[in-house]
Amino acid sequence: MTVSAEDYLAVVTETMGRVAASQREAVGRAADLIAGAVRADGVVHAFGTGHSEALAMEIAGRAGGLVPTNRIALRDLVLLGGEPVDLLGPTLERDPSVAHKLYDLAPVRPGDVFVLASNSGVNGAMVEFASLVKEKGHALVAITSAQHSAQMTSRHPSGRKLADFADVVLDNGAPYGDATLPLPGGGAVGAVSSITAALLAQQITVEVVARLLAAGERPPVYLSANIAGGDEHNHELEARYAGRIRRGA
Repeated sequence: MTVSAEDYLAVVTETMGRVAASQREAVGRAADLIAGAVRADGVVHAFGTGHSEALAMEIAGRAGGLVPTNRIALRDLVLLGGEPVDLLGPTLERDPSVAHKLYDLAPVRPGDVFVLASNSGVNGAMVEFASLVKEKGHALVAITSAQHSAQMTSRHPSGRKLADFADVVLDNGAPYGDATLPLPGGGAVGAVSSITAALLAQQITVEVVARLLAAGERPPVYLSANIAGGDEHNHELEARYAGRIRRGA
């Protein structure tokens, strides 16, 4: 295989098709959990570190997405907790203690559900967060790379990984190392995990809305803020979840 935009497109297209087919049942089960939580006045909390934060942005606070959603991020430690931590440092996402601080800073209620994303599924903060979520009694959906995670040793003291705690696990189909086009001197280029995770996030959202429609309910879905009436529509729906969802940085 050569290294070109066309080759990358071919790999992405094949991977997306494979993920969509192989994860269809898991997407449905994740949608069942989330739809049940939303119908019971719950909120969906999404968390990812590194590039997996893009998954949380697909879930929470975007046009065409669910309003009762909240994005959790490492920078919450600074913006909400006032901690002088190095957000750009390579070790923060490996620190299990971070998980407890983030959970305590989030506006969580008992009926809420969590979607956690980590390509490797092994870093201490993410694994500890998953453990804490289950300890608190929440439903948990995990999006990870089965291949990458299987070839990694957990960085959590328990030796466990993100997938070990989830009620539903979705495989993003990314290879070990994420990149897909091998280079002549070693290594590879053309990562896919962000693309396939976004696909899964949107498929879950669509299936949640389908379930709400089937139940005869009006789905609480965002309009783009950049169309006429978007702000008014969104603010009306957000008011139902005042104090429970955060929008901003």
